[in-house]
Amino acid sequence: MDRLKAFLSSRKFETVITVLIVINAITLGLETVPAVMERFGPALMLLDRTILAVFVIEVAARLVAWRLDFFRDPWRLFDLAVVSVALLPATGNLSVLRALRILRVLRIVGMVPSLKRVVGGLVAALPGMGSIMLLLTLVFYVFSVMATKLYGATFPEWFGSIPASAYSLFQIMTLESWSMGIVRPVMDVHPMAWAFFLPFILSTTFTVLNLFIGIIVSAMQAEHDAEATADREAMASEQSQMLDELKAIRSELADMRADRERSSRP
Repeated sequence: MDRLKAFLSSRKFETVITVLIVINAITLGLETVPAVMERFGPALMLLDRTILAVFVIEVAARLVAWRLDFFRDPWRLFDLAVVSVALLPATGNLSVLRALRILRVLRIVGMVPSLKRVVGGLVAALPGMGSIMLLLTLVFYVFSVMATKLYGATFPEWFGSIPASAYSLFQIMTLESWSMGIVRPVMDVHPMAWAFFLPFILSTTFTVLNLFIGIIVSAMQAEHDAEATADREAMASEQSQMLDELKAIRSELADMRADRERSSRP
């Protein structure tokens, strides 16, 4: 069992799986090209099934090697879920599951340490991002109510209801055609509308959204610092072991020297 764990955790095996994931991503992309499917369709489908079989064998081997500990690792659970989706029959009402086969490409995240650190940072940032989302929701609700009362009568398509106002404000927040598409037409009827839209843009696009970036960067920095601390502790432990071994060797040499001196005396 230990040999199987060592084999599944080896760099060579993970490299092979990563290469297969990349090849599978390319084949799944080629399956969307009709001209390629007409010429190489059977070969691509065979290659897809072969790679899927390798993934199934890999997951089964990890289940055998780690047993119940398999379900304690979120990355292994993610691999199991992705492979399980690929095994479901893609016929009838489940035909949409064929599109979900591309999720297998996400397995590469668990194979590349740098990507795992990025995902770890994003997961660590979720609590802070939840607070920012709540703040953004409150800001949107306040401005949506104001926009509906101010401009709903003259522009019902954009601000006729709170949901319509929220959607229009979301477009303005993303700066997608916000000036010529929405704000300037509103200002033609309500010249002072800029006094409403500019504070909204400043409080969302340039403030709240930047808080998301700050939280994510902070979480990733904390993830990096934790990893660096773990590496330093590992190095310190190795150095301590080396010093203990050197002390033991020095003690043995001193004992050997003392034995020689005693044996050389008349």
